[in-house]
Amino acid sequence: MSEREKNFPALRERLRSECERIIAQYEQKRSALLPLMHLFQAHEGFVSPQAMQAAAEMLDITPAEVEGTVSFYTLLYPRPVGKYMLQVCRGLACSINGAEDVMASFRERLGIGHMQTTDDGLFSYEEVECLAACDRATCMQVNLEFAYDVTPQKIDGMLDAMRAGSYAVAPMAQTESPERTWAIPQDAQVAGGKKSQGARGVPRPDNAGGVGDPSGVIMLDNIVSRDVKFFTGTNERAIVDSRAVVETVEEEGARAGH
Repeated sequence: MSEREKNFPALRERLRSECERIIAQYEQKRSALLPLMHLFQAHEGFVSPQAMQAAAEMLDITPAEVEGTVSFYTLLYPRPVGKYMLQVCRGLACSINGAEDVMASFRERLGIGHMQTTDDGLFSYEEVECLAACDRATCMQVNLEFAYDVTPQKIDGMLDAMRAGSYAVAPMAQTESPERTWAIPQDAQVAGGKKSQGARGVPRPDNAGGVGDPSGVIMLDNIVSRDVKFFTGTNERAIVDSRAVVETVEEEGARAGH
């Protein structure tokens, strides 16, 4: 067990009142998930498995729901990263205005690529989709704070200031040393028989959301026991095809030998 893991219970207790204050702001507790994750990330430097488990318990949702949300956003880091997270926008406006040159300069100066961290653990680098500051392209975020009108000529000064501790944005907490990359090699994960955090300890394949989540069983019961017809309106499909359409497609496929 790492030092960070040993210290997590004390951190959770220290943040308890702040967590309760955040949760109280929302009509539904689960709506507090993102603010809670940002809170823990601010103290640990990333969203740890322990933080995700704590949020699941506080919000009465499953670990799988928490992990699915955390993994969706580039604003949250599910693995340890550098003290400075550099995220360059590669959206259309930024690409037109020189983002390719900016990204190439960062990769050259840092000696790392997309979703990688420098060996000293100081910088992590990522190329992200539109950051919605198109009027100030090329834009980027440094520890989630915007930097505008970025050019290759500005990069050395930015990095030097970060190394000297004089940059306008403070370094993030770093409670665990980052690895070279924080990307998750899905194929290797499956090949090695590993599971994501939300899937650990799940005893049955029909338990869709982890231990204690009956949604898979409920869905199966709706389909089998209650004889739900997918050709009529249900919550399971956004678009409902008529049976005539489906049968026509099947007939055409049969004639085509498919």
